[in-house]
Amino acid sequence: MHTVGFLVNPVAGMGGAVGLKGTDGLVAEAIRRGAQPRAPRRAEETARLLRGLPARFLTSAGPMGEEVLIRAGIGDYEVVYTPPGRETGPDDTKATCRAFLERGVELILFCGGDGTARDIYSVVGDSIPLLGIPAGVKMYSGVFAVTPAAAAEILRQGWGAGRTLHCQDAEVVDVDEEAYRQGTLSTRIFGIARTPYRPGFSQLSKQVFEDPDEERAKKEIARFLREVMEGTPDILYILGPGGTTAAIAGELGIKKTILGFDAVKAGRLEGLDLNEGDIRALLGHHPRARLVVSILGAQGAVLGRGTQQISPSVIRTIGKDNIIVVATPHKLAKTPFVFIDTGDRELDREFGEFITVVTGYRVARRVRVAGSGEPHGSP
Repeated sequence: MHTVGFLVNPVAGMGGAVGLKGTDGLVAEAIRRGAQPRAPRRAEETARLLRGLPARFLTSAGPMGEEVLIRAGIGDYEVVYTPPGRETGPDDTKATCRAFLERGVELILFCGGDGTARDIYSVVGDSIPLLGIPAGVKMYSGVFAVTPAAAAEILRQGWGAGRTLHCQDAEVVDVDEEAYRQGTLSTRIFGIARTPYRPGFSQLSKQVFEDPDEERAKKEIARFLREVMEGTPDILYILGPGGTTAAIAGELGIKKTILGFDAVKAGRLEGLDLNEGDIRALLGHHPRARLVVSILGAQGAVLGRGTQQISPSVIRTIGKDNIIVVATPHKLAKTPFVFIDTGDRELDREFGEFITVVTGYRVARRVRVAGSGEPHGSP
């Protein structure tokens, strides 16, 4: 019987859909904007898939774990920490992890984002393997599974038939959220944790590629997309975050929000730094629309990392066939697999096993999608 520490950050990721690009220190503002809890639902998805696993769970009371385990139908658990109130924070995460250390858990399965991973690592270091159920806005650290279902699959495969989990080193990345909200990605390695690993199911750390060939490739992609957009002036184009999409906007003579979503139609800016509600309102006035998104370098995320403004309902309104994915050849060469984590498993499956990625001027490649938790998830 394995012993697992199970921890949920109930407010993780709430800032994403409402355009806050993070939730640290902004929970009240996220709620004011209409944000809904995201982490408990995703943690429950993983927990349901772990029923029957030869494991006993230690957890925190209330929304930090116990309530999720009860809803998931897992009865073999013990509460080792009780937060003083319903509103929880980093101190509660750290106190829970100190209790996990005292009880000798074999692994900490947590649901949150980079901030949660950082808080956990600050207590346990590399003494206990960490596996994250992704629920934050960005999640650049390498301790996360690509989806909630993939997190369950890693443990089921690792501990199935008496096997031992295969673990490897992974970066815990600290993101400056205030700088991120201002359009600057500033990160540092907070530490090196141990995490269970399964190819196609475990997330890699994000990398940034900067060299002359990379910039030339972005310009070729931008030149092609400009022709496409100029040839379809009746279509609204929603440009996602990243350097490649910024190059597309630049080719049109438009200054883009680097880490947000902007809308363009007929060469004119229709909306800047949009949240989910803004996008839905625009789609109500512009029924023909396309979404242009880039792949996160090395990590492989197409949707689900820093793109929570594009909810499953927004994707269904636009139509998955109207999503254009772009990436430079160098970025693809350094990205072992791509994955989609919209928060809706059925929708993720609809994308199929391959997506088309524009890699240059009138050049595209078919790229395999991995990590859904289904048998085809391995690359």
